[in-house]
Amino acid sequence: MSEQRVDEPTDGRVRRGDRTRRVVLAKAVDVASVDGLDGLSIGRLAAELSISKSGLIAHFGTKEQLQLSTIRAARAIFVRTVIEPALESPEGMTRLRRLLDAWLEYSSDRRFPGGCFFGRAAHEHAGRPGAIRDALAAVDEEWIGLITRTIVEAQATGELRADIDAGLMAFDVVACLDSANLRSLLMDSFDVYDQARRAIDQRLADAACRPGPVG
Repeated sequence: MSEQRVDEPTDGRVRRGDRTRRVVLAKAVDVASVDGLDGLSIGRLAAELSISKSGLIAHFGTKEQLQLSTIRAARAIFVRTVIEPALESPEGMTRLRRLLDAWLEYSSDRRFPGGCFFGRAAHEHAGRPGAIRDALAAVDEEWIGLITRTIVEAQATGELRADIDAGLMAFDVVACLDSANLRSLLMDSFDVYDQARRAIDQRLADAACRPGPVG
């Protein structure tokens, strides 16, 4: 009984700490999607969330640790929003289409206020070596790798031609996604998402083993 009384306050503090961390990171990913990772600071988040600065320092330590935690939080949102639902689809073209469509919806629905979180962060840190760029590069490689593997699966199911370079095709379709995200923000227009869909449809149709609609 005495052991339970000792543990309960500790467990309560852990739960409160976890809740605080989730609240802070939810705010941080939204801020960073608009103002960039450099727009994050312990002081800013503390003020906007009415949390003590010392409390946030205890959770995240340095600004870089806050930025890295924000990248991990954004990745988790992306996985839940885009990847996990698509992976429920059968391997091959159905899954590939689901991944690409889900990404376009994730960007156009403004799951993050500034469009794709990783598009904003990558432009900010691509030329700046360090832990932040490494973390962003890892997420990018993971996404490109998933698209490439899914294309290979579509080749194995006989839906895409075997002579197609899967890596090059992945590069092409992801470029369409990235362009749509950037141009939508730049032009304050959602029409570019339809253009991206048409461009991707054409690329997939050109690579298909059979004529007709793809997906």
